[in-house]
Amino acid sequence: MNQNRRDVLRISSVLGLAFTAGLLKPSDVFAADWKANVFEAKTLEDAVKALGGDKFVVSKDVTVNGPDIAENGAVVPVSVASAAPNTEFIAILVEKNPNPLSASFNIPAGTEAAVSTRVKMGGTSNVHALVKADGKWLIASKEIKVTLGGCGG
Repeated sequence: MNQNRRDVLRISSVLGLAFTAGLLKPSDVFAADWKANVFEAKTLEDAVKALGGDKFVVSKDVTVNGPDIAENGAVVPVSVASAAPNTEFIAILVEKNPNPLSASFNIPAGTEAAVSTRVKMGGTSNVHALVKADGKWLIASKEIKVTLGGCGG
């Protein structure tokens, strides 16, 4: 049996035991609070509204890191960090993509508010980090130039 299969079996066993013991509910693991309308939003303002906010402010407590120039828009590394107290949510939006919301993360209390992922970009665009902290919506942005398209390019 190869290592990957062993890992999957091990994780499945642990999750099964946690469900049986009542430590986890399926909704805890399988994204019970999925909001498809957020991913369907076409603008930054629409995404904030779909998430339950009404306005956002630019904040120096939020940072977006990524390359100045991405050679391949299909796999652009992006990281976001928030120094704002009580950060509970981070979203990454690519302004010029057909659907701007690329990723969203719930940040558990007491954890470091920092995430890293790779996003797909159809072309040069501003990448926004949208953060909810202390009930307020904060934003920071970075322009990333793309030399080879990722969204159908």
